[in-house]
Amino acid sequence: MRKSIKRMSAPAKVATGVGGAVGVALLAAACSSAGSSTPAASSSTPAGASAPSSAPASGGAGASAATVIKTASSGGSTFLTDGSGRAVYLWVKDTSGMSACTGACAGAWPPVTSTGTATASGTAKASDLGTITRSDGTKQVTYDGHALYYFSGDSGAGTATGQGSDGFGAKWWLVAPSGSDVTGSVSSFTAAASSGSGGAAPAAPAAPSSSSAGGGWS
Repeated sequence: MRKSIKRMSAPAKVATGVGGAVGVALLAAACSSAGSSTPAASSSTPAGASAPSSAPASGGAGASAATVIKTASSGGSTFLTDGSGRAVYLWVKDTSGMSACTGACAGAWPPVTSTGTATASGTAKASDLGTITRSDGTKQVTYDGHALYYFSGDSGAGTATGQGSDGFGAKWWLVAPSGSDVTGSVSSFTAAASSGSGGAAPAAPAAPSSSSAGGGWS
């Protein structure tokens, strides 16, 4: 028995051929589009991250002005201060051009430091100013070879309560413009303001009553 074979009509063949051609064209176009597409360029800065600044901010502690050393007077004595009118001292235990005050001593008697060349005002002598490098790398101002210090017990400009102290085993004196120590009694004075640099007064630690060699100050 012969199987009957269904024959496709001519119009159907044409439709089928057209549909197949269209399908092949669409597939080819899709492949071409997929192959030639270029991913979007990624942003140079990740989302959520701010772009770095083109230059660092200027200023800061390292850009502060150099320390000014000037003079003030009280009770017939003339002595050195910084540009803000804060009293500065020498320590007789120091050797010329050296500082023996470190650790707890430097906490009570902070060194006078400068980020640049210290300058003189009043009757202070610029030729007597210099610096030494401390163990932490800071530059401590010197005058006539004496390393200069503040006293943490002074409340600020116009006070010199460290005068005559024997804290840490040796005397602390104000410094005359000649470079010698001022041994007269001075506790306060009128500090004339200037445009020079002067650091903020350090907080005064609790002062023990003992004036022994290894300890407190008077």
